Amino acid sequence: MAAQTPKNPEKHSTYLPKTKKSSKPLHDTPMLDQLESGPWPSFVTGLKRLAYEGKHANMMVDLLGQLEHSYKTRLGYWKGGTVSIFGYGGGIIPRFTELMDDDGKPMFPESKEFHTVRVQPPAGNHYSTDMLRQLSNSWNKHGSGLIAFHGQTGNIMFIGTTTDNTQHFFDEINSYGWDLGGAGPCVRTGMSCVGAARCEQSCANEQKIHRLLVNNFLDDMHRPALPYKFKFKVSGCPNDCMNSIQRSDLAVIGTWRDDMKVDQAEVQKFVADKGRKYVVDSVINMCPTRALSLNDDDTLEVDNRNCVRCMHCINVMTRALSTGDDKGVTLLLGGKRTLKIGDTMGTVIVPFMKLDTEEDYEKLVELAEEIIDFWAENALEHERVGETIDRIGLVNFLEGIDLEVDPNMISDARQSSYVRMDTWDEEANKWKDRQTG
Repeated sequence: MAAQTPKNPEKHSTYLPKTKKSSKPLHDTPMLDQLESGPWPSFVTGLKRLAYEGKHANMMVDLLGQLEHSYKTRLGYWKGGTVSIFGYGGGIIPRFTELMDDDGKPMFPESKEFHTVRVQPPAGNHYSTDMLRQLSNSWNKHGSGLIAFHGQTGNIMFIGTTTDNTQHFFDEINSYGWDLGGAGPCVRTGMSCVGAARCEQSCANEQKIHRLLVNNFLDDMHRPALPYKFKFKVSGCPNDCMNSIQRSDLAVIGTWRDDMKVDQAEVQKFVADKGRKYVVDSVINMCPTRALSLNDDDTLEVDNRNCVRCMHCINVMTRALSTGDDKGVTLLLGGKRTLKIGDTMGTVIVPFMKLDTEEDYEKLVELAEEIIDFWAENALEHERVGETIDRIGLVNFLEGIDLEVDPNMISDARQSSYVRMDTWDEEANKWKDRQTG
């Protein structure tokens, strides 16, 4: 089947202008050209378009040349350095070329500096088209025009500018309300899902949590002074669309502690529409704790004591099932990616916390301060929170941040063959006192 001609070809991802603005001829890039031959839009076409019509077209011409050289040699040729703006210690990712000719001059001089500017997105990634146009216009003026929404850190990544233009770009976007994100050993840019703005599963005010944490730790974000990076991510329900459990040092997950709500009439409609076999195979048997059963009259029975909030049944039967009314958040600590001890998932440190009043939100921020202060004082250099916990033990870390151990932190006590029972009654009474207090 022949490919259809795009309705607006000049806006299509494969479009290249017939004339180019760059004064430099394009480098020969046979290996990059191969990446344009597949069925999907290629980033190479985007780079070429900027090399044709971008304000800094010559920079993109030489960038393509250096990238082709890297593909041939299978080596990277960017080195770091120090680039910052007045009053800030981070937020810029410096990149200087290492490719030099025999005379010691850059082989690709127009892209010898190709720095990345990290800019914090709005909470929940809420943008208007006016915001996006404003940012794009500023970047086309002071940078390459290449933008990534978003980097793995959550920032808007403005990729490719010179040292001289970095300050000009920041001054312009800061004048209409944008700020740099974190880079280096600091509190990094926070992330939150769209949450209650558009999602019916939301159990928390994600944007408020996000803004309170970022605003409180803004100085730690702009002026790196920590052992290593520290990330906040906020997901409004246990679906965890922000991947906060895997990717953040302090994950805030919306949840509920009463019974899941069931609309039995909608359950029966769902069964009638999909069939009993589908419901049994796709919902009942998929429950990890066997907390669901389908009655003879096609109503659903839920064993809420064994529900682990995996969200699968709610995701499948969205009209019939929904989150409970007693909402709050679960806090997990120590998630991170690969370096040092390997990937770690967040460990539950607060199984449930209400966030109904301003005092509740203050407690959350204060706990985050305790965690960062204790970690900053006791961590080794280049050590994430999860690695500190692994080194000194969770009990010692909880004691350091003055947080009581909760039995709900334990997923399966039966895995331990040796359990101390001599202080059982004492510890059980402590826990009961905390619940009633």
